Amino acid sequence: MTPAVLAARRAGVVCQVLEYRHDPAAQSFGLEAAEALGVDSSMVFKTLVASLASGELAVAVIPVATRLDLKALANATGAKKAVMANRQAAERATGYVIGGISPLGQRRRLTTVVDESALTHEQIVVSGGRRGLEIALAPRDLVNLTHATLNPISR
Repeated sequence: MTPAVLAARRAGVVCQVLEYRHDPAAQSFGLEAAEALGVDSSMVFKTLVASLASGELAVAVIPVATRLDLKALANATGAKKAVMANRQAAERATGYVIGGISPLGQRRRLTTVVDESALTHEQIVVSGGRRGLEIALAPRDLVNLTHATLNPISR
């Protein structure tokens, strides 16, 4: 049981915990999850951590087949600039390892922005807090649990 799964269950959110055998040689954790679980990659979202010009970290949740638009993330958070956070900072702040960073149950609550395309799905799939573990839930539940904003932040 990961902090992400516990956070969803404690909140009483209807969710499904999905597991698959993670391949250590996988190049894209999100695309690996979509394929292993047999779901459309447009409904699988990855969690990325960025460093804002202020020095604060922010979380971006975007479809796995897209790229993060750092300018759009900066605009969504009111920052002048955003760059990808270094691995150690992301892992230290979230309490998860790269490839298993969940937007739920993070060590510190970070500003979170979910790509607005999430609302085109009844359910989306996000990391459950470790490689090979995912959580399927309604996008509005994810937004509410993470106190996120919805913005177009992917391309």
